[in-house]
Amino acid sequence: MSSYPFYQVDAFTEHLFGGNPAAVCPLKKWLPTETMQMLANENNLSETAFFVQEGDSFHIRWFTPELEIDLAGHPTLATAYVIFHELGYVKNIIHFECKSGALYVTNNNGMLEMNFPARMPETCHPPSALLEGLSHQPQHIYKSRDYMLVYKDEAEVRKFVPDFEWLNKVETLGIIITAPGNDCDFVSRFFVPNSVIGEDPVTGSAHATLIPYWSKVLDKTTMIARQVSRRGGLLYCESNGKRVTIAGKAVLYMKGEYFV
Repeated sequence: MSSYPFYQVDAFTEHLFGGNPAAVCPLKKWLPTETMQMLANENNLSETAFFVQEGDSFHIRWFTPELEIDLAGHPTLATAYVIFHELGYVKNIIHFECKSGALYVTNNNGMLEMNFPARMPETCHPPSALLEGLSHQPQHIYKSRDYMLVYKDEAEVRKFVPDFEWLNKVETLGIIITAPGNDCDFVSRFFVPNSVIGEDPVTGSAHATLIPYWSKVLDKTTMIARQVSRRGGLLYCESNGKRVTIAGKAVLYMKGEYFV
């Protein structure tokens, strides 16, 4: 049995118990995939990030309690926080490598800026189970990695109630709902069918889809977004063509070690 360091960080917030909590597990070499999956299940957070430093870059992988995913925002932000603030990393840019390609996080005076590939959504024909699972119908439905439903205003997003009896029949990682914001450019919520997560508090990877869409609709490249879950989160967004910048702050909640 060996021990490994463990951190829990609240991402996209400036205060504890806000934003989205993520587990961060630094490794000197990869554990078996099955072991990392069991650890993520044991942590029972929306995502657990594992990373290994190789030269000047960090290879990162993300696991929900059920499966490994190809891109995740808030655990990347949480991982960058740990590398910058807990592990003594002196450069101001972290280069991550993952299944989706290269990711970069810049420390800009405490604001952590992630650079992700953009995922522009496209018009789609939604499955009937998706439509049945909505408490009220959207104006538009699109698809990238996730389904994205566009509503008229923030009030409709806030009052939305998912019916997982139907949504669990939809084959997708996630379902984004979004609308123009009252005191920001746009708001969103993110639901995960067939998962213990249910609603994810703040979802950085969803903004890889939201940013290019709202940039085109609003004719703006720089925007402020809120994810209006119960915990809530604030994201500073920029569209750069094929890539997007997603920025926010993070707070350390807990650190310790685990034994496997």
